[in-house]
This record gives sequence, C-alpha cells and structure tokens, in this order.
Amino acid sequence: MTDPWNWSYDRYEPDRERLVEALCTLGNGRFATRGSSPECSAGAVHYPGTYLAGCYDRRTSLVAGERVENEDLVNLPDWTPLRYRCRPDDGPPGDWLTPDAKELRHCDVRLDLRGGVLTRHLLFRDDHGRGLRVSHLRIVHMGDAGLAAQCTMFRAYGWSGAVDVESVLDGAVVNAGVERYRNLDGRHLTGHRTGFERGGVAWLTCRTADPGLGIALAVRTVTLPASTAREVATRTGTVQTFRLPIGHRRTVTVVKTLALRASTDRPAGDPRETACGEAAGAPPFHRLLSTHKEAWQRLWEQGELLVPGEAGRILRLHLFHLLQTLSPHTAELDVGVPARGLHGEAYRGHVFWDELFVLPYLDLHFPDVARSLLMYRYRRLPAAREAARRSGGVGAMYPWQSASSGREETQELHLNPRSGRWLPDHSRLQRHVGSAVAYNVWRYAHATGDRGFLHSAGAETLLEIARYWAGAASLDPSSQRYRILGVVGPDEYHDAYPDRTTPGIDDNAYTNATAAWVLARGLDLLDELPAARRSELRERLSLDDAELDRWEDVSRRVHVPFHQGVVSQFEGYGDLAELDWEAYRARYDDIRRLDRILEAEGDTVNRYQASKQADTLMLGYLFRPDELHGLFARLGYRLDDEVWRATVSYYLRRTSHGSTLSSLVHGWVLARQQGADAWRYCEEALLADVADVQGGTTGEGIHLGAMAGTVDLVERGITGLEAGPEGLRVAPVALRELPRFAFTLCAGGHRGVHVRVLPGRLAVRVPASAQGPLAVVLPDGRRLAVTPGEVRWFRL
Repeated sequence: MTDPWNWSYDRYEPDRERLVEALCTLGNGRFATRGSSPECSAGAVHYPGTYLAGCYDRRTSLVAGERVENEDLVNLPDWTPLRYRCRPDDGPPGDWLTPDAKELRHCDVRLDLRGGVLTRHLLFRDDHGRGLRVSHLRIVHMGDAGLAAQCTMFRAYGWSGAVDVESVLDGAVVNAGVERYRNLDGRHLTGHRTGFERGGVAWLTCRTADPGLGIALAVRTVTLPASTAREVATRTGTVQTFRLPIGHRRTVTVVKTLALRASTDRPAGDPRETACGEAAGAPPFHRLLSTHKEAWQRLWEQGELLVPGEAGRILRLHLFHLLQTLSPHTAELDVGVPARGLHGEAYRGHVFWDELFVLPYLDLHFPDVARSLLMYRYRRLPAAREAARRSGGVGAMYPWQSASSGREETQELHLNPRSGRWLPDHSRLQRHVGSAVAYNVWRYAHATGDRGFLHSAGAETLLEIARYWAGAASLDPSSQRYRILGVVGPDEYHDAYPDRTTPGIDDNAYTNATAAWVLARGLDLLDELPAARRSELRERLSLDDAELDRWEDVSRRVHVPFHQGVVSQFEGYGDLAELDWEAYRARYDDIRRLDRILEAEGDTVNRYQASKQADTLMLGYLFRPDELHGLFARLGYRLDDEVWRATVSYYLRRTSHGSTLSSLVHGWVLARQQGADAWRYCEEALLADVADVQGGTTGEGIHLGAMAGTVDLVERGITGLEAGPEGLRVAPVALRELPRFAFTLCAGGHRGVHVRVLPGRLAVRVPASAQGPLAVVLPDGRRLAVTPGEVRWFRL
C-alpha cells in the first residue's frame, strides 16, 4: 500500500474478513455500515452490520444460572445484500456467486479515505472460460446523514445471456458479532412490517423491544438497462428479483439507495413515510457520489493532518474513522463516544471514558461536536446523581459504562474465554470516570474559550462531580489524610486485595490525584463565575460555606501512596508479589490478557505487581510536568522529575499492555520526557487496529480512543501544543521518527490556523480575517503575535 489516501487489500482471505469489514466501515456520524461483501450473509466469516448512533435496546438473558440485563447497540436490518448468478445462453444457470465460490479468481478491496468510498472488485471465471467482473461502490453519505448508496456493475467476458440479481432488504438480523456474547439474547428487533412503493422502493419498519425505538429503512433499487422487478415481501424482509441481459464486454448496473429514519429524528414525523419519500427522491448515484465527496473535502480541510510515510497513512485512516463516527452530524444528536465506534458490537456499543482521548482533537477542530458530546453527559446528570444517592453518596457518580439512559450498564458477569468460566465483574468500581468527565469539561472550555458552556451546563456537571469526591473521601485520623476506598483504577486488573472477600482497592493514586484536581477546579470555577450565576448555582445545589471548606481541605489532603521512591498504583501495591514476566512470556508468548491467563491457571492477578495498562502513568498523559508537580505540591508531596522518571520506569516493567490505550499513553509519556523507547510504544499504538494486535478484537469494532489518541499524540503530544486564553502554547519534543508534519486547528477565535513542524523550527499561519492577532507562547516563555493573513516561523 503506497497511496497515502487509500487503504486496500489485494486478495480475499476469509480469516481476516472481519478485520477488513471493520476497517472498511463507512459512516457519517449518524449511522455506519460495516465494509462487508454484499454477496454474503452473517456467519463465521462475514458479519454485515449497520448501526445507528444512540440506538440501544435492553434485553434480559440467563447466564450461568443468573438473569443478566444488558443494553446493546442494535444491529439494524441489512440494506446491502445483493445476490447474483450468471445465466448464459449456452448453458444452465450457475450457482449464486460469493467471494467463497470456487469460481473466484481475484478479489480486492479499496477504501478511498479522501472521498469516503469503498470499492470491491471481484472476478469470477468458470470451467468453460466464462468470466464475470463485479465492482461494488458504496458510500454512507456525509452530506445527507439519512442516505447511503451502493452501485454494482457487472461486466461479462466470453459469454452472453443474463445476470439474475436479487436485491434484498433483510430484517432477520440479530446481534451476533461477538463470540463471547453468544449466551446473551441478541434479538433486539420486533414488530417487522414490509412492503413496496412505486419507483422500485422497498421498505421495512421495526422497533427495538425496549425502549421501543421505531426504525424505518427504504431502499430504491434501479437498474441500467431498466428492468422490472419481481417483488416478494416476507415478514422480515423484501426481495426484488431482476433478470438483466448482458453480453461480452457489456456492463449492466444495479444501484441501491438507502434512506434510514427513526422515531427519534427531528423534526418528528412518520419514519416510514419520510424514508420512502427520501429514497424515491434521492439523486442518481453519480450525483450522490459527487456531493458526498464534496462533504468529505470540507471535513478534511477542517481536520487536516499531514504526516509523511506509512505512519501518516495509518494516522489518516485513524482520523477517517474518528470523523465518520463523530462528524458534524453528531452535534445534532444526543449521543456519547462509543468506545468501539459504530463499527461493531464489542463492548455492546457502550460509552466508557474514551472521550478523554477523543475530545482533545475535537476541541481543536470540531468544537461543536465536542460540546455536543459533553452535553450527552450533562443530560445524564440526573442519573449520575441518583447513582450517587443509591450508593450512599452525594453529588454525581457517573457510570463506568453508559448507553441511552445514563444508568450503570457495566455487566455483572464476564466470560474468560480461556477458562470458559463466568466471573464477577467489578469494573463498575472505576469511579475515576467522573474525573474524566470533569476534566473534559474544563479542558474544552480552556481550549475553545466557550465560557458560556463552562458557566452553565459545564459548571453544574463539574461541581456535582466535585461534590461526589468530597463525599467519597473519608478522613483517616491516624494520618490526617483523606482516603478513597473500595475502587478500581484504570489498570482494571486489580479489583480486590488477595486476602479480602470484598471487591475494590484503596487509594488508587490516579483516582485520588484526579479527585483532588476536580475539587480544586470546582473551587476555581466558583470563583470565576459571575456573581449572579454563582449565587444561583450555590442556592440550587445547596452549596454552603461549610461544604466548600471541606472541598478545599480534601483537595489539599488526599492521600497518595508511595513505595520504594515511586508513586504507588494503590495502597499496598508494593507489598504484592513480583511476577516472573520472562517465564510467562516464554510459556504463552502473548500475555496482554494476563488476568485471563492467571485465572485459567487457578491464580489471580490481584496477587501480583502487574498492570493491564497505564494507571498511575495516566497522570503523565493528562498533565504537563509542571501541572503534575503543582498538583502533588498542593497535596503536600514532592514529585520532581527524578521521582516521576523513576515511577515511569517502574511501571513500564510491570505492564502487560492488555489495552490498546496502554501503548498510546506510554508513548505519550515517554515522548514528553524524550525516553528512548517512545517511538516503539507510539508505533504499537499506530498498529493496534490495522495489525489487530489484540488478536481478533478489531473485527468486533475499532478502538476509537486509541485511534483518536494517536492523532492527538502528534498534534498535541509531540508539539506540546495547548490552546488557551493566553493563546497557542507550544513546546515541541524531538521525535526522530516524526521530524516533520503539519495540521490545521481552531484557536483564539480563528479557524483554519495552520501549524507546520520541522526539525528545530515551527511555523504558524493564521488565515486572513477581521479577528485580532493570535498569540503564540514559546517554550522560553516569549509571547509573540501572528497577525491574520501572516505566516511566522519560530526557531526552537
């Protein structure tokens, strides 16, 4: 693969087909369709899927003798199927052709990243030399968020006759894309109705079982040359059958145009009627293709990232998937950041803390989208308050896994595929997700200057999270420090002490430090609010002076454990046994999921100093060194460069990298301190999905946080860039493998600011406008201005 704007596969390999489908998914921020072959239905090799952002359904399943409730992102009816076979004049009709057919001679897949177009070419040839070349072009329209289209061209070689074609709209779909969820009820659609309208439009309506969201799909199928279809409607789908005459080196074309509507669309209307009208009135394919590419061009202009070489090509793929999961259309929806994109059913489509890795990019390029994602959290503030109340706390306790309502959606049992055992799942104790929400609120306002949001929805969200932390902390009389007990940190491996029967660990350093940070920002925010707004909020939230005094006290006296001169991941971490890492690598090779390995052996990772992913080191991802030193100094601890470097080194040797986020964070932290292995971890993060380093998980859905994080690593991590009220702060670090790159961003009220990085130099170009100059703050503290319409170079 050498074209920087193309991602391609030059042959058909069944074992990697699901990976291809995930990485070739097309979407527009409202819905997405996996890059599956139109000839194939769901099975062991292929898994077509279409997912509508925010479309969840709740089902109850019997698992290991217990009734388990799960809310899942729903696999919608499949609009892509197109079956075909050859009917030569000089012989009997052939079999229906698929990539698995013995007649297949060639298959290639090409994803055009510039225009958002997926192309599949297949060549079939039978034993008599009769050939059929098939080309599929598919788009999910980036301009009109309700439309998608698929154009299929057939070209015959060495024969004449007809091609039998069946255009199918298939509603008999279930959620079955993740093998380890096989015990869960995947039947989410009910109440199917089907039919046809004039103009070749087939329609299907259905609804989710709970909460009963109505879905309507209408598909217009047209052929060239024009042909009349035989139409059959079943209870769960439709079939339109065509017989298209074809001759040697002649081409016939079939175009399917989808309109997708839901009962939640605004303005309200009849989904079926709207979908049928839009499908019937949609422009022809060539016009749809043109306007779709124009929409993508506008996106790329706003979100441009130019990095040379293979790293740049992978980064462009990552950015492509980010933009089609969270596009400007997302700003019109009430949805969060799905950890696995709209690309599959892993994690059941839930929202975790991945916006922590996604929003920094959106803040700088698509602030309206970032604001919308924060509003998703604000609208679920009542659910977070109720969760805190039920746990005996106060304020807002956000769930580790969220979906439609904002209630806790984390599973209570999870399957270890190695042992086949269902085990208790305590990951819901990751209370640090609330700090991530607060951090995102603060950083968004800092980067964009959107004080209106910060003083309204943002203030209420952040203050209620701060209130939760102040209530969750308990004073230890012996140490006169506040402690936060019974939690799980970002590591996720350690969910209990080996000698305890109750879940949770105490004083996770990341959890405690970020809680202190949130409390301090809550106090800062109250100070900066206009007097009337401050009075209104304090009255509405019943925030009295005594409570705020407690915030101040807790923010300065939260306990952070240390051992052997490094920050402890949690209290007692240094007392755990050391793992024989070399022995386990020799025995298992891949030990990323060390927790599953040890459980299958009858052991537990809770006994060992072994982390799944960055935990304590996440502090180095969120905070610049000076910010981190200041945070610990406020708590009364010394965290200078020597202690931090020792801490980084300590955990690097004790981490299995069982999450795609782990390499990203380690690469970021090492790049900031110019560590020798920085690029190795950055490269692992780049390859995480494209090489499927987790061993089959990418086919179940991309890892959106890791993809977005790699882009942010270049734009902010390597440049040391931070947009804020003082202007654009830059402090580049030298990374030999990425010596030069460029990108655009929004900063200081300017859109389309262009930043170019070269060895030892950095350029900033501000587009001509009526805005004032953009301030650039250099590493030595110099503050220089770039006037609109000007380019300035800076030596570093």
